[in-house]
Amino acid sequence: MKILLIIISLGLCGKLYAQDINSHYKIFDTRKQKTISLDDLITDMDRADVLFFGEDHNDSVGHYLEAEIFKKLSNRYPQKAALSLEMFHTDVQPVVNEYLAGLISEKNFIKEGRAWGNYKDYKPLVEQAKQQKLPVIAANAAARYSNAVTMNGLKALDNLPKSSLNFLPPLPIDTAQGRYYDKFTETLGGHNMGSMKIYQTQNLWDATMAWSIGKFAKLNKGFKILQLNGRFHSDEKLGTLAKLAQANPKLKILNISSFSDQSFTNPDWEKFKNLGDYIIITDPAVKRSY
Repeated sequence: MKILLIIISLGLCGKLYAQDINSHYKIFDTRKQKTISLDDLITDMDRADVLFFGEDHNDSVGHYLEAEIFKKLSNRYPQKAALSLEMFHTDVQPVVNEYLAGLISEKNFIKEGRAWGNYKDYKPLVEQAKQQKLPVIAANAAARYSNAVTMNGLKALDNLPKSSLNFLPPLPIDTAQGRYYDKFTETLGGHNMGSMKIYQTQNLWDATMAWSIGKFAKLNKGFKILQLNGRFHSDEKLGTLAKLAQANPKLKILNISSFSDQSFTNPDWEKFKNLGDYIIITDPAVKRSY
C-alpha cells in the first residue's frame, strides 16, 4: 500500500499504477443492477451525448478514472470527443484554446487561465485533449460573477455591461426548487438570507455550465462530451444536469456519481442507486490528492 500511495501522490499513471489502481474502485450500473468495467461504461456512450462525472475534488482514484474515461472516449470516438470542465471559467476560453493550439506556455496557461490550485489532477485530461486536438470547454462562471451574486443575489447580474453577458447564460437565471433546494439547505444546515444568496450562486454555476455544454453540443453535432464537476452539481440528475436536460431535451445524458466510502469492500448499492446511472465507489484507504 505504501508504494501505491507514493505513486498516486506523484500523479504517475504508468503500467504499474494502472495495475494497482484497478483494485481500488468499483463501478455499479444502476440500470442493469450489476458491477461493470470502464469499457462497458464507454460502450454505453454509443447511445448518449454527454457523460457527467460527478467527483469529490480531492479523490485521487476518481481523478485517475476521469483520465482513463476521457482516454477511452477519445480512442473510441476519434475527433468526436470533447472535455468540459467546471474547473475553468467561460471568460478564459481563449486562453484554453491558445494553450491547446500550442501558442502559449503552460505557465501562462495556468496563470492567465486561473487554473485551480489542484490543476495537476486535471492536467492529464487537458494534455490528452491537446495531444489529440480535441476541444476543451471552459464551462463555469467566473469568480467575480459568483462573488457578486453571493453578495447581492442574482439581481446583481442585471447591472453588468452588455459585453460581460457574453460569458453568462441568458438572464434571468431560474433557481431550482424542490429536491435540489432541499439538499442544498440540508448541506448548509438551514434556511436564511445568507444561504439563499449562496444557493443563487450555486444556480449560477449550474446554469452557466449547462449553457456552455448545450451551446457546444448544438454547434458540434455527434460529439461525445465528458463533463467534470463536483458531484453535488449532477447527483440525482439535479443541478447542472437538470438545467442542461431542460434546455436541450434531445440530448441523451448519462451521469456518474463517484466518491470514496467506508463500505468499499462490500458496498450497499441499493443505498446509492438514486445518485446516478453509474456509481463509482473508491477505496477510502487511498491517500487524497490534497
